Amino acid sequence: MSLPEILQGRLRLPVIAAPLFIISNPALTIAQCRSGIVGAFPALNARPAENLANWLEQIQAALAEHVAAHPDQPAAPFAVNQIVHRSNARLDADLRVCVDHKVPIVITSLGAVEEVNQAVHSYGGVVLHDVINDRFAHKAIEKGADGLIAVAAGAGGHAGTLSPFALVSEIRRWFGGPLFLSGAIATGAGVLAAEAMGADGAYIGSAFIATDEANAATAYKDAVVAGHAADIVYSNLFTGVHGNYLKASIQAAGLDPDNLPQSDPSKMDFGGEKAAKAWKDIWGAGQGIGAVDSVLPAAALIDRLAREYAEACSKLGATPVQSRRV
Repeated sequence: MSLPEILQGRLRLPVIAAPLFIISNPALTIAQCRSGIVGAFPALNARPAENLANWLEQIQAALAEHVAAHPDQPAAPFAVNQIVHRSNARLDADLRVCVDHKVPIVITSLGAVEEVNQAVHSYGGVVLHDVINDRFAHKAIEKGADGLIAVAAGAGGHAGTLSPFALVSEIRRWFGGPLFLSGAIATGAGVLAAEAMGADGAYIGSAFIATDEANAATAYKDAVVAGHAADIVYSNLFTGVHGNYLKASIQAAGLDPDNLPQSDPSKMDFGGEKAAKAWKDIWGAGQGIGAVDSVLPAAALIDRLAREYAEACSKLGATPVQSRRV
């Protein structure tokens, strides 16, 4: 396996925190990086768009302060998610801001665009691309992405339907570069399982909804804590792309979660007010929420993941080589 050089020696756990639409913010991203995993947020979360530069400056200043105070425990780098679908009218402007601030990792979603990858590479940044199948994985690498995030069945928000075993196996038949696995991972043992399957690490999102720093309503956080895999509904109604959502929020919107109509994929919306309203009222979450039993500070959640990861490694006699900071 090959972690990007920027991650080598800087991770407490081989984990990237998934960028959560509306929910991820500077406070959560900073807490994640300080605790030794890659923190991330979608560029579209900075509203109005002028706030993106301020967010980046805030994160960079906080992480520089942490590094100065804790030279033996450097913060992990952070990532910004860019939706590269044509419906994202902010892409060009947001990308320029990321280039200006030399964002270390850019996670691209919903399309592979060679020019975006080239812009990030111009200052030495790394591009990881979300994929839900092997065909999209090939396209992403052909367009110049440095690594992949395999979004398997059970992942929160926009997700695929393939088993993680099948998806990782197919990608690893031809791709030896950075690969992270997403899909119902909410425990340290799950992180080790992702590595055992052939990924370089895990991509964890839904568990971070139930954290103090997350920009989510209290009812949303409580629903994640109370929820189980059976409470997740897979539908394309809300954005035009299939994703996983909490059944309770669909019911609260006056809809029958067991009989949702299909959306017209040609009307996809990922950056406008319609998308923001949909994700505010309809709550995305993955099938791993059954492992979430309380609302915690992000650092406490990562401490739990690290403890479970160490216990799983010890039980199986595994060496957590990728979790070394130095």
